[in-house]
Amino acid sequence: MKLSDLFNNNEFASRHISFADEAALLAALGEQDMAGFVDNTVPQSIRMPSELGLPDALTDADALLKIKGIAAKNKINKSYIGLGYYPTRLPNVILRNVLENPGWYTAYTPYQAEIAQGRLEALLNFQQVCIDLTGFEVAGASLLDEATAAAEAMAMAHRVGKVKSERFFVDSRVYPQTLDVMKTRAKYFGFELVVGDIQTAFEGDYFGALLQYAGTDGDVVDLTDTIGRLKEKGTVVAVAADIMSLVLLKSPAAMGADIALGNTQRFGVPMGFGGPHAAYFAFKDEFKRSAPGRIIGVSKDASGKPALRMALSTREQHIRREKATSNICTAQALLANLAGMYAVYHGPEGVKRIARRIHALASAFADALVSDGLKVVHEVFFDTVLVDLGSKEKADQVFQTALSLGYNLRRAADTQIAVAFHEESSREDLVVLYYIFTGKQTFTLSDEVKGRLNGSLLRSDAILQHPVFNRYHTEHEMLRYLKKLEDRDLAMNRSMISLGSCTMKLNATSEMLPITWPEFTDIHPYAPADQAEGYRELIDSLEAALKAITGFDAISMQPNSGAQGEYSGMLAIRRYHEAQGHPERNVCLIPKSAHGTNPATAAMLGMKVVVVDTDEHGNVNVSDLKAKAEQYKDTLGALMITYPSTHGVYEEGIRDICQIIHDNGGQVYMDGANMNAQIGIMQPAEVGADVLHMNLHKTFCIPHGGGGPGMGPIGLKAHLAPYAPGHTLTDTRSASAGETAVSAAAFGSAAILPITWMYITMMGKQGMKQATEWALLNANYVAKKLGEDYPILYTGKNGRVAHECIVDLRPLKAESGITETDIAKRLMDYGFHAPTVSFPVAGTLMIEPTESESKAELDRFIAALKSIRGEVRKVIDGTWPKDDNPLVNAPHTADDLADEWTHPYSREEAVFPLPHNREHKFWPSVKRVDDVYGDRNLVCTCPPLEDYQD
Repeated sequence: MKLSDLFNNNEFASRHISFADEAALLAALGEQDMAGFVDNTVPQSIRMPSELGLPDALTDADALLKIKGIAAKNKINKSYIGLGYYPTRLPNVILRNVLENPGWYTAYTPYQAEIAQGRLEALLNFQQVCIDLTGFEVAGASLLDEATAAAEAMAMAHRVGKVKSERFFVDSRVYPQTLDVMKTRAKYFGFELVVGDIQTAFEGDYFGALLQYAGTDGDVVDLTDTIGRLKEKGTVVAVAADIMSLVLLKSPAAMGADIALGNTQRFGVPMGFGGPHAAYFAFKDEFKRSAPGRIIGVSKDASGKPALRMALSTREQHIRREKATSNICTAQALLANLAGMYAVYHGPEGVKRIARRIHALASAFADALVSDGLKVVHEVFFDTVLVDLGSKEKADQVFQTALSLGYNLRRAADTQIAVAFHEESSREDLVVLYYIFTGKQTFTLSDEVKGRLNGSLLRSDAILQHPVFNRYHTEHEMLRYLKKLEDRDLAMNRSMISLGSCTMKLNATSEMLPITWPEFTDIHPYAPADQAEGYRELIDSLEAALKAITGFDAISMQPNSGAQGEYSGMLAIRRYHEAQGHPERNVCLIPKSAHGTNPATAAMLGMKVVVVDTDEHGNVNVSDLKAKAEQYKDTLGALMITYPSTHGVYEEGIRDICQIIHDNGGQVYMDGANMNAQIGIMQPAEVGADVLHMNLHKTFCIPHGGGGPGMGPIGLKAHLAPYAPGHTLTDTRSASAGETAVSAAAFGSAAILPITWMYITMMGKQGMKQATEWALLNANYVAKKLGEDYPILYTGKNGRVAHECIVDLRPLKAESGITETDIAKRLMDYGFHAPTVSFPVAGTLMIEPTESESKAELDRFIAALKSIRGEVRKVIDGTWPKDDNPLVNAPHTADDLADEWTHPYSREEAVFPLPHNREHKFWPSVKRVDDVYGDRNLVCTCPPLEDYQD
């Protein structure tokens, strides 16, 4: 017995990957060992010249101990900073049963509506909260953060507005981080931002305007007159409003605005050093077909039963490409669900009590200071009290006293300090804050507090009247409601989700544990730097690992989604060309095989998209690329390329492709959607890429959360590093001074970075490379087995695929009439989520099994698709009619079994097509959803009261 054999630091990798399956999988492919398999699959021309430069693996326990030590370096002060981020209380029933529940956080974006009715209902609740509080008819299912929502409002105002102007007015009272992001977006849209006092807003001609409600320093102003005068001139008016204040204040719609936006973080979501948080975005009904992001709509299923779905999906970038109105991959579904459930649990009276308590404490504090002779700058406020102390010395003293007592205040100016009250503020805090400002120990808080909001500012309409907000106020009822919704969804805790280009892999429990530790959740993004040393160490450590993995010289952690990563990478290229004196370099070459969101991103940066052909094998047509690069050599800005290609193939000519672009003055942006086929085997920077975005929510194990959160940091070569996103309030240490931001927080959704840190730390250099090898092995095994029944559309070296394969259903469709959609819906009856449908090629399924699925699960999935192939054969030979068979009628619900059965196939064939379905059956809660009806009759609010009564 060797003691060394009894300690296994690599134990986590063996739980992430089913190593016991290796021999059987290799044998199926005719391979002897893993090294030979990789050599026969990956071109030698792209292989890494050295070993992956990561530390050895740690066990779960050791990794958790290490990250606990990092977290301990964060200092939790009581935060009264405000600026859009506040301490909150997430009810424990929601914490345990949503945020910490894989049934919610491992689900995919609800493109397949029939198996996502639970999350869709939760998102509909979120939309209803936003509609009720803003007063508008329509709201979206979340955006990334308040700053990017403001930028989206600016872009939408230009799309829908009638004023022939390129000028946009911004209230000088807007949050500084919001203005920072708007500056970035405005430049490449060609807009001129005019920042000024709202009293001057109607003096110019503007296509749109953004007003803040309440202002950065807390003042609440009735915007009705300003909005009215702007609208007389045709200006589209957006209002950025604090979601908690809208519980009490007159709504933006009541003041005449066109759009309302803001952060919903105050509805139970932790600060988390800046994110993730769901932004809300509500607007007039007439703007709905120009809205950014996602909208959940009410439709009906094949039986006429109400059913939910993602509406207006023709705005999807895979379809509209450079003509897309925005990038649809900009949602925070899990966080929207938390915020919506916060409203469900507390109900109208509960949220009013919280909002009134916040306002009462702020008012009592202001009254006490005024009675003691101090100057409170604003008479009218909701939660933020701005105090002018008359001198810089006095303000310094107050600020430092607060820090010494464990309180963070905000320095608004040399002589001014702001104090922002919140849900966790207490009577005891009030006593301490009074002492900090006055030096007096005694403070008596009267039970009667006169608020600072007068009647004309307060809303008179009722909020949250739908039954969903008035039924689940006990923990028992809430628990059962959450479970009911969870059971309507198919997530990774039930079966594999084999989506090509989306990498739905294991999100290990050990990775998830740290994200709810208070040392990470309770840090304000603008807290003093010495209070966030743990976060800085975590970020530095993660940046070092990502540099080693990718070969890049610098990493920017700011982009808080894959879409933002795309945008940031291309932004760095645009800024670089401008700094070199070549602003005219705005042509972007994009192969047909690139990731679907790429053209929309290029268009958002004011670039001209030129499409490059692919050859019959799915590779970039190098001759066409070379011709177009030379044609546009004087204006070529960039190539956007996905590697391996979205066709699931390693292109052997990638080095030559990069060189062609460089020879003609351009830069190479590599889309990192398919990084699961790279780590430890190749480095993007080494083969010629200049910048790459990395989906931490795909390759690096941050879960999808039903459509967000995400993180999309970028790797940059040294010459591009100075042009990464900066930040107006925080030193990012990865950008030159003066570079504006792409996200509200300097490090994006920092609170979820521990997940990726844990994954890399527990896998180590050996495990990270093994993950790639097994992603390739599993994908080729699936391709080999399915290739016996379906054509595999594209293959590379030795007939191999990379980490995903495309199954071509077009010949089958032509022969049988059965569509790719029929097969996708039929898979639900087998207990599986469909692979990616009709992307990147119409009439296909793109399958990515990932490294973390066992052979048993792969075989179960393969058996389902083989069985479906047999079912199609019965349609072809006439056993089942083309208009009445299990495929065109799929999915089947439990209700179908109770109804009279008139189909030519049996009930058993419908719902128990394979033996395993009997022992672990997932029942879709609705039949096939009618997409066309839903778009023609868009309803995005909770069902009316009579539906509940019925």
